[in-house]
Amino acid sequence: NVTANEEFFNGHFPHKPVMPGVLMIEAMAQTAALLSFLTMGQKPDENSVVYFVGIDGARFKRAVEPGDQLKMQAETLRTAPGIWKYKAQATVDGQVAVEAELMCTMRSASDASQPAGQ
Repeated sequence: NVTANEEFFNGHFPHKPVMPGVLMIEAMAQTAALLSFLTMGQKPDENSVVYFVGIDGARFKRAVEPGDQLKMQAETLRTAPGIWKYKAQATVDGQVAVEAELMCTMRSASDASQPAGQ
């Protein structure tokens, strides 16, 4: 639920508040990360870090405003060792607000200082 009390609305934009696209993309990436844990039968914990490593085909189709309910969904397109690719979408009242293909990688917290491709 996107409320008028969200701090980002103060500057984005003062005359016409809309949710920043980068926050919608991040929310979809977090949804995809949770899907990874669910798929593997694991629960997120302090020993796991999921990095957002790529985005393709992002399209913004509808502004998200105070009072909207942003619903996320993600579908796994493919996996390779250490990399997951998803199709993600966020909607408001059944209308697509944003969609993209996202890539994430999961690391143990002890390896979290290593760049995603190593």
